[in-house]
Amino acid sequence: MLDSEKQEELGRTISQLTHAFQTTEARHLFLQTFWQTINREWAGIDRLRLDKFYMLMRMVLSESLKAVKAQGWEERQVEQLLELLTTEILHPNGEAPNGVKSHFLEIFLEELSKVGAAELTADQNLQLIDPFCRIAACTNDSLVLHNITRSILEMIVEQAPLAIEDLMNELDQQKAEDEVSDGDDELSEGSFCRADPEMDEEQAEDDGDSSDPVLQFDYEAVANRLFELASGESTPSQNRKRLYKVIQKLRELAGGTFPEDDVPEKAYKKLLEGRRERKKKRLLKSQSQEKAGEGKEKALSPYPDLGVERKRSRRKVERAGSTVPAETRGQRGAHGRRRKRSRQLHRCKARVAGVQQPEKKRKQSLENRK
Repeated sequence: MLDSEKQEELGRTISQLTHAFQTTEARHLFLQTFWQTINREWAGIDRLRLDKFYMLMRMVLSESLKAVKAQGWEERQVEQLLELLTTEILHPNGEAPNGVKSHFLEIFLEELSKVGAAELTADQNLQLIDPFCRIAACTNDSLVLHNITRSILEMIVEQAPLAIEDLMNELDQQKAEDEVSDGDDELSEGSFCRADPEMDEEQAEDDGDSSDPVLQFDYEAVANRLFELASGESTPSQNRKRLYKVIQKLRELAGGTFPEDDVPEKAYKKLLEGRRERKKKRLLKSQSQEKAGEGKEKALSPYPDLGVERKRSRRKVERAGSTVPAETRGQRGAHGRRRKRSRQLHRCKARVAGVQQPEKKRKQSLENRK
């Protein structure tokens, strides 16, 4: 086993210890000790080994969220976990290095999406990001303000197209289930219907290519909460200015307008890549079907090589730039050459006549003089 695999397995073992405690207090004591240890030892970690500890932080955060998920996302459990994380990592008087703060804020929304996007409601998601909104409104640390705004608040705006697509997929799935239930009722009455296998395969491909679910948010509620915090008298002016820009984008989303010029293309690229992959698969499938059809026609034809020869000759004629047979083209070429020769003879005669005519005039002029 490679060293990287051993380190990954060790990180997974350490993160799984989160579920080894019987009480919430014991689990939170373990998490508190873990983050305090990371903060204390961060400066002594070799720069080339930071990726392993980034991975360990991600694993522990994911298992912490899974522990809350196992308890049904109870409001009290969520509040206690968020209070622990913000106190140990984002507290202004804490000992967390900038590297730990930045990485934690970068991965929080991503890991929350992986763990709970399929079941969390918009109200629960607002509760989960509320501590970060409060910190963004009052912090004097420009790095923390930037990371919260960029990695959490603006990420919500960027993921809006994906979130709306998830909602549309859920509606389509619900509609399909309703149609299936109606079809079952009809079948029970004696009717018979046959599904299209190609459509089923394309639907399966779409389901297989779909990305992970995205967190759903009430954009108007998030904007109102941010405005309530940003408009306070104690909010620094730079924080207020930064948050007002996010509020404007959220309100545009709530009104049904996507700020495409301001939103980075990251979310759109991710969405388009999935669609392109599906189109490629369907194109390859159609091409294989066409080749199979041509093979069948060739097998059924009494003269299979005749069609191939005709196609080849047709391509040669098209490349030559004319569809006229070769014999006719040769006749036209000879006729053109004869015309060219006659023109050259006429030109030579004209030149000779032009040269000889002055000689006659000279003789006549000499005779007149005599």
